[in-house]
Amino acid sequence: TPMNPSPSHPSPFQYRIRGFQEVVTPNLFHPRLWELSGHWHHYGPNIFSCSAGPETLSLKPMNCPAHCLMFAHRPRSWRELPLRLADFGVLHRNEPIGTLTGLTRLRRFQQDDAHIFCAMDQLEQEIGACLDFVREVYGVLGFSFRVALATRPQGFLGDPETWDRAEKILERSLSTFGHPWELSPGDGAFYGPKIDIRIRDALGRQHQCGTIQLDFQMPERFGLQYSSPGGVRLTPVLLHRAVLGSVERLLAVLTESCGGRWPLWLSPMQVMVIPQAPDIEGYAREVQSVLRGGGLMADLDADPGATLARKIRRAQLSQYNFQMVVGARERASGTVSIRTRENRDVGQQELGLVLRRLQELRDERVWDAERCF
Repeated sequence: TPMNPSPSHPSPFQYRIRGFQEVVTPNLFHPRLWELSGHWHHYGPNIFSCSAGPETLSLKPMNCPAHCLMFAHRPRSWRELPLRLADFGVLHRNEPIGTLTGLTRLRRFQQDDAHIFCAMDQLEQEIGACLDFVREVYGVLGFSFRVALATRPQGFLGDPETWDRAEKILERSLSTFGHPWELSPGDGAFYGPKIDIRIRDALGRQHQCGTIQLDFQMPERFGLQYSSPGGVRLTPVLLHRAVLGSVERLLAVLTESCGGRWPLWLSPMQVMVIPQAPDIEGYAREVQSVLRGGGLMADLDADPGATLARKIRRAQLSQYNFQMVVGARERASGTVSIRTRENRDVGQQELGLVLRRLQELRDERVWDAERCF
């Protein structure tokens, strides 16, 4: 459920700060790739495939096999680890029709997907960094979250001893993280246990969005190796990581939680500029240009057939955070008259001051900017 965001806000360059390389991988692959990764056996009915001449091609349902190919395309050294690859590519999954629900479950979607190839002694530090990333981003978005450790399912790949070791590593990482967590027996991926991050929407439904999955199996299946400081060839460990998860799903949950009333810093409709009369339209466009030049989403309602009251009400019903009304008086003084979507009359203020205040409220990610203005 929404809560007050963390006072420390993440930089827009978090991927760069946290050492991720953003990559793009193809949408179509030969089924042999999914056979090698193990997905064809465990996930085959959910993979879209089609014939292209004598060949069969498949739309990718996940990015991890392609990232394994990227790791394997040349010799790797221990100096390159941890190697963090991030991918916002489009994914396709042939979900059963009964499970499709608006934006929360789709057959075509995008994830903030990432895969971290690391040495065994780097594993707990990387898991901790992933959990910290989750806490940072969810704090900014105003979400509290629940954490679950999902253990090995039926039909898992690999041996029980490896799974036991992997689950213990995740348990230690969760204990260090310090956030309450619960056990979710049998809900792990077929290739490894995972930490699921769940948020609750406005209707009380839980959605699994972020995830951190530990995988010893796929690096072995792809024969991935790196050279240790002593020249010994070792197999890396793979972490599958998503913070937002499905971008569409998180957007749906966030929309419901906001009730469509987006905070200023997230809103696609921040300001509506409204001229009182057609002869003021020139000044209204100047105001719009100044606001847009300052990085704000500003629109203009120059409908000559609508009354001023109707234009204001229309903007408020459309959930514009602010309406800037301008007339002859505002044009003469270089000001705007401000209203909020709750119809609070803020009064007349100088345009430059208004721009700076809106930028402050946006950049500080204030959730109730209309009250704080």
